[in-house]
Amino acid sequence: MSARPPGLIELKLHEPNQLFNLMDPDPFIEKDLDAEAEDFIVSSAKEFPLPQPLRLLVHLPAAGTPPETPRVIEEAIRHFFLHRSEAALRELRQLFRQARFTLLVGLAFLGSCLALGQVVSQLAWGGLGELLRESLLICGWVAMWRPMELCLYDWWPLLRNLRIARKLSAMPVEVRLQL
Repeated sequence: MSARPPGLIELKLHEPNQLFNLMDPDPFIEKDLDAEAEDFIVSSAKEFPLPQPLRLLVHLPAAGTPPETPRVIEEAIRHFFLHRSEAALRELRQLFRQARFTLLVGLAFLGSCLALGQVVSQLAWGGLGELLRESLLICGWVAMWRPMELCLYDWWPLLRNLRIARKLSAMPVEVRLQL
């Protein structure tokens, strides 16, 4: 048994329509991929290192497959993943906007808590003033949790999805008709 070439994703279909979402009313080239087909292609792509080039090989029976099908499938896959990459870029930009806004709100709230804590501690309420100041300090830092999570961690998976979608939109697609 021969080993699969590096970066090769193979898809064996009984008919071209297995690749597409049949509920999608768009013209054939702009059709959405079937969810299972998309899942298979994306999960297969994730198995390879990001820098490694990919190519997709689609096997179809020659009988009953119109001659324009290979070109249509190539264009449809490229178009589908190009739209996915545009959507992933929009999602990433939206997350960065949300991160900036929540960071500003969090910093304003933290600053307010710190200032109020200073006022409370200067009122010389003894131990109660110190407890309130520390409580406000903790409350201010807890308010920074979500902005920091957005800024430091939440964007990494979105960036990976963007890179994978871009890679899939540019990969060569070969349709091989089987006798």
